[in-house]
This record gives sequence, C-alpha cells and structure tokens, in this order.
Amino acid sequence: MTNKIELQNLTKSFGTKKVLQGVNLLVPKGSSTVIIGGSGTGKSVTLKCVLGLIKADSGSILIDDQDMMKMGYRTRDDMMRKFGMLFQGGALFDSLPVWHNVAFGLIHGKQMEKDEAKKIALEKLDAVGLNKNVAALYPAELSGGMQKRVALARAIATNPEIIFFDEPTTGLDPIMADVINDLIVKCVKELGATAMTITHDMASVRKIADHVAMIHLGKIIWSGSIDELDKSDNPYVDQFIHGRASGPITDIAA
Repeated sequence: MTNKIELQNLTKSFGTKKVLQGVNLLVPKGSSTVIIGGSGTGKSVTLKCVLGLIKADSGSILIDDQDMMKMGYRTRDDMMRKFGMLFQGGALFDSLPVWHNVAFGLIHGKQMEKDEAKKIALEKLDAVGLNKNVAALYPAELSGGMQKRVALARAIATNPEIIFFDEPTTGLDPIMADVINDLIVKCVKELGATAMTITHDMASVRKIADHVAMIHLGKIIWSGSIDELDKSDNPYVDQFIHGRASGPITDIAA
C-alpha cells in the first residue's frame, strides 16, 4: 500500500523539554489514520509539525515522497494546498457569514469568484447536513454541533487530498459527536482523501479509524489496524483504550 504521509524520526523540543523524541509513522493513501495518546504526549505537536504550524527540529515529513522539511517556501505552499483542516475549536471567523467561512479557502486561496465559491459552499454545507438557510447566518447564531459541521464543510471545500482532524468531537455531547464521526467517514470516503486525526475519544477512534497509532512520551509505541487495537498486547495501549487509572501510564497530565 502506498503511503501518503511518512514521518521519519521527527523531533521537537521547546527549550529543555523534549516533546517529540523520534516519531515514526506511516499514513497509507486513501485511509484514515488516528493518533491516540494522553494530554502532553505529543499528538498536537506532531500534527502541527506536519501542517507547518511548528517547525520540527530534525527528521523528515514526507508527503507523496517529497520531504517538506527540505522544501522552499513556494514549493511548501503549493504542497499545503493539498490539505484540509478541521481545528479543535472550529476556528470560524465570527465576522463572516457561514457560506463565506466555508468558501474562505476558495476565495482567498484559489482566487475563485465569490459567486462560484458560494455555490460550492452551499454544496458542501448540504454534504454535512446543513440547508441553505444556514448559509447567511453567522457562527455565533449556531449551536456547537452546527459550528462543527460548518468547520467540516470548510475543511472539504477545496476537495483536499489530505484532511487533518484535531480532536474533532471535543465539546460535543455523545449523540452529536457520533453525528460528526459519521460525517467525517462519509466526507473522507466521498473525496477519496487520506485522513490524519488526533484524539483521545475512543468512540471516535472506533468509528473513523482504519489504522491507529499510539504516541507516548514523544514516540509512537504501537501502530496497527483498527481490528488489531483490542488485541495489541501492549500494556500502554490496553490501559489507554479502556481508560484505566492503574497501569504503566503514570505521568498523567493534571
């Protein structure tokens, strides 16, 4: 199977604190890979390094076999046009109506005419179960679940090859979280995209993952298919997926 993303010995420190201590990860093309792990283990930093929001200290970030760590600004910018992103808090623009939030990357990234971009935005809103009446509203007028749907519509608006999900169900009740998980699966499959998610929500993992990797103390300590997760025989994985207080994971962040 071809890998869309490959992380090789990725490291990142902040001062004396070593957050990533040699992350190695394969993300197969057209599949959904979920990184699990507790708070402070390096999930978010790994994601931000791949997105280019943080510069890794060393290692390689291969996208389609091209190392983003060695790219110039323009080449890197072109590569990042393949990306879509659903941020943990939604990160919608309060001053823009819903349709413009969804179309933002089309208008400002691809210089698409507003009328054409709005048409696509309405199609993407429909894809996440929101009707056109929502398009003219502002984010503050929406519930948390609706805001998350809008953020998902924005993430898929440019038909990205890779979609990143940062704790996609945080702050949602269990029913709405399941709705968002279902939409993620639907949208990723319809696009034929590769998905990379970080989460601590095991319900999300079991719904959206094809492959799972667990990060602990800045390293991937286990990876495998979703079918292998419950029989990993890894005590760290076993403790985490069952939410047990006792076990080898003792450095639980307060």
